[in-house]
Amino acid sequence: MPVEFLGIAATNDGSETTARSGAAFDKEYTLRLGRAHEDHGWDRVLFAYGSGSPDPAPAAAYLASRLDRLQILLAHRPNVSYPTYAAKTFATLDQISDGRLTVHFITGGNDHEQGREGDTLTKDERYARTREYIRIVKKIWTTREPFDHEGEHYRFHDFVSDVFPVQQPRPNVSFGGSSPAAYAAGGAEADIYCLWGEPLEETARQIESVKAAARAAGRSDVPRIQVAFRPIIAPTEELAWEKAHRTVGAIKQRRRAGLVRHHRGGVAQAPAPENTGSQRLIAIAEAGERYDRALWTPTAAATGGAGNSNALVGTPETVAQALLDYYDLGVDILSARGYDLLGDAVDFGRYVIPLVREEVAKRDAETAARALQPPVTAVRG
Repeated sequence: MPVEFLGIAATNDGSETTARSGAAFDKEYTLRLGRAHEDHGWDRVLFAYGSGSPDPAPAAAYLASRLDRLQILLAHRPNVSYPTYAAKTFATLDQISDGRLTVHFITGGNDHEQGREGDTLTKDERYARTREYIRIVKKIWTTREPFDHEGEHYRFHDFVSDVFPVQQPRPNVSFGGSSPAAYAAGGAEADIYCLWGEPLEETARQIESVKAAARAAGRSDVPRIQVAFRPIIAPTEELAWEKAHRTVGAIKQRRRAGLVRHHRGGVAQAPAPENTGSQRLIAIAEAGERYDRALWTPTAAATGGAGNSNALVGTPETVAQALLDYYDLGVDILSARGYDLLGDAVDFGRYVIPLVREEVAKRDAETAARALQPPVTAVRG
């Protein structure tokens, strides 16, 4: 099956290891980073969402209008706009990008972060709202006649959009999470289900949970699976591990110095996370530092399990083989984001992506060849 690569569309050059050098929305850097991904073999980039961060939708429109091939994954929280408004925004962006949009719906795993923008629902209530929201957006994208909606969270009457996506019947919907409520919602509604990088055994279990949720929702298909990592690569294994330890040291130093962005309280801390995904990352880190071929957990531990934070460490060949291990589990979208956003995007594109694509092409060719071979018939003596 084809494999795709997802990078990050950051609007500035800041990361867990380095303070940003300019404004929160640096147009020149945003475009430079996007071009680096497009020029080095990446398929799409994620515009993430944060309560105080630049709005990802116009930032995505800015990038899409200046690049020719790179696809956009737009993160969106249902609490920030009504679904009728959001569906038009997404359709307009799909028009601007000539059909290169996927929307990633975020339910929200942290009550405090959600509350910054007035969202007071409980986690379970948020998942119910997200499911309703996605269904409305899909219907608006595909319905040419006015319709009414009377739901638990949204009510409107006689609505029809005058702008529709380029992609038919609609753009893909992406979703993520590691709790039973997340599996149920994403299994029912998502075209792509996103996971954070965990050991192979745990990832296989999560994939089965997603598939079971899709079957329980009555689907005949299952979502594609995406897994995200923080690659740390170098020409030799020794240099890669030296780089990995420097990276963790820089993360810890910034946190000790209070240089990580925070709100109220004075000192940046890593409180116990509320979301299941981060809790899983912390538990995995506590159980061990190294897993499988190249998975390394101290980067996740240093950030308190914040988001995509487990690393793959090694030479490009080692990291490529590690990614192929996940491909063999059924993962066909590989998300990678380094700590030097621009430099790592270029290096990963130059040295890792071609290795993975070459091996996937070989495996696909072998599979196709086997399918053409006639079945072996037993000969009785």
